[in-house]
Amino acid sequence: MAETKPTRTVRRGRLYPERTMSQEEINQWHAERAAFRQHSKVVFDRVQPELIKTHYNWYMAVEPDSGDYFIDKDELVVAKIAHQKHPNARLHVFRINETGVCGTI
Repeated sequence: MAETKPTRTVRRGRLYPERTMSQEEINQWHAERAAFRQHSKVVFDRVQPELIKTHYNWYMAVEPDSGDYFIDKDELVVAKIAHQKHPNARLHVFRINETGVCGTI
């Protein structure tokens, strides 16, 4: 008996063509992200010197509008804790070290 193989159709092109953004929208998106990061970094810079001594390389989630921050060893756990307290807020996660990021490129 001959086995029949299922034929698979290959999708071509963009999956979501309606989600394309103009260059102006991309630039605006980048500017909003940079502004949000700077707003969050104010809170990070305020508490980083004291936390770096006891929680080096832990993660810190910041909700910049309230000034609340949460720390944990695991970045997913810290995000979960922060979202429980502020379910609809945007958060920014920093690494508690000299630069606030996980590494360099």
